[in-house]
Order: sequence, then C-alpha cells, then structure tokens
Amino acid sequence: MRKYLIFIFLCIVAAAEAQQPSDLQIERNRVHLKCRHRAPHRGIRRCVEYHLTSSQIPKSFDGFRIAFITDTHYKSRFNEKTLAFLGNMLRELNPDLILLGGDYQEGCEYVRPLFQEIMSCKPTYGAAAIMGNNDFERCTELIYNEMQSAGIRMVENKVDTITKDGSSIYVVGAHNDFRGKETTPCVANRLNNNDFAILITHTPDYAEDVDITNIDFALAGHTHGGQVTLFGLYAPVVPSHYGQRFLKGLRYTSAGVPMLISRGIGTSRKDVRLFAPAEIHLLTLHSK
Repeated sequence: MRKYLIFIFLCIVAAAEAQQPSDLQIERNRVHLKCRHRAPHRGIRRCVEYHLTSSQIPKSFDGFRIAFITDTHYKSRFNEKTLAFLGNMLRELNPDLILLGGDYQEGCEYVRPLFQEIMSCKPTYGAAAIMGNNDFERCTELIYNEMQSAGIRMVENKVDTITKDGSSIYVVGAHNDFRGKETTPCVANRLNNNDFAILITHTPDYAEDVDITNIDFALAGHTHGGQVTLFGLYAPVVPSHYGQRFLKGLRYTSAGVPMLISRGIGTSRKDVRLFAPAEIHLLTLHSK
C-alpha cells in the first residue's frame, strides 16, 4: 500500500511540474519577471513566455519580443517535421529578435536548412548567436559561414547593440571553455551600469563562474533539463559541475543575476526525453 501511495504522490508532483502556475512573478536584481505558459504546439511541447520589466529598459523597447532557441541538435528527436513546426511557431510568435544558444547540429549537412527555417520568420532585428560544445566538435567553420549567409550575427565574446528609436539594449555573447571551471572574462564589463544587457551562454556554469557585472538577465541551455529525469524532479546526468542547481528553468547566480536555463529542443546521446519536454522561450520586455 505504501508503495502505491508513494507512486501516486510522485505522479501528483510530476503533474505539478508539468502544469506550473500560469502566472509567476519574481522581482530581483533590477528585473521584475512574470511567467506564462503558452498552449502546447505540435512538435514543440512548450513555449514558455517571460515578461521582463525594468527601469533599465528604454521606453522604445516596451513590448519588444525576443525568442530564445537552443540545443536543436538537428537532426535528432528534433527532425524535419519538427523543424517545420518550429518555423510555424516562430512565424506565429513574430519575434523582433531571435537569440540562439548553440549545439545546432548532428551533421554538417543539416546546418543550412536549420538556419534557413529559423530565419524564415524574418525578425526585424535579425538574430544573434553563440556556439555550443557540439559545434566545436565538427562543422565549426561551416556553421560560421552558414550563419553569415542566413543573416545571423555571431556574438561570441562580443557585445551586440540593438538600437531602436535612438535607444539601445545589448546582447552579450559568452565564449564557453567547456573544460571545467569557466574562465573567459565577460565582455559586458565594458558596458555602463545603467545599460540593459542580456547574456547568452551555452552552459549555465559560465554565469556562476565568471563575473558578469552589468548583466541584467542571462539565457543558457546545455543541460537539456536532464533530458531523462525522474518525474521532472531529479536528473541522473546533468552536464554541469553544479549538479541539479542549474538544471532547468529560472535560477539565480550567487550574485543574484536571474538566469533562464532552457531544456532546448533536440536530444543528444539517447534519442529520448522523459519528463523534460522540449521548449523554446519568448521574452517580452517592458519599460518600468
């Protein structure tokens, strides 16, 4: 009887994980966050939407929409059909800017169709991207070239300035070492404290290991949310030296910087997901 009760309890907890509150509000480190879960879309289980409100955001960027996509690992469980679904979803979301977090391919021949479909929604302010560990294992030069052809800006170890009506926000790209503790300095330190800056890093460890002064919000991937988990509560394998701490969702660094860790879309090693649904994120900015 006890075993059955434990099993029922775990199922209830798992259901709570899958059906998170549609309205989550948090305020910390100059940024007020509000989270809503959009309805599932064919092929992509979740689009999680965050509303970011800050006095650092210029008024001209009020309502500015940013789509964050990472860990596509195309082709894997994320295949041709799912790629078409992703393209449809992006065209429906109509983001102003797309940010890409790395680990794009499982074969060099898949890079071009991936980038072409992602950019088919024609975001007004284009797309900015960094590389993942998988992208340094093969096709690296090809990925750089295909990004350029598709109009995607490579911002690794750079500050990308997004200007609208005379005001600017900044996208900062991390260069990840993937060799234990991250050590490459963050180029955001050259920005002013009053600038609104978003960091893209493939691994969440970077935001904890490196001084990211002047970053208001960080975006990461790499973990796949564990990819295979026990009812979404515990992942046996997490590619982070912080273990479960930066597994998924909204987390905070020791310095108090909010960081969103996406489960991503594709799969690696094993072509399976268990209680770690594929997802993309939509960030909507609001001036305070």
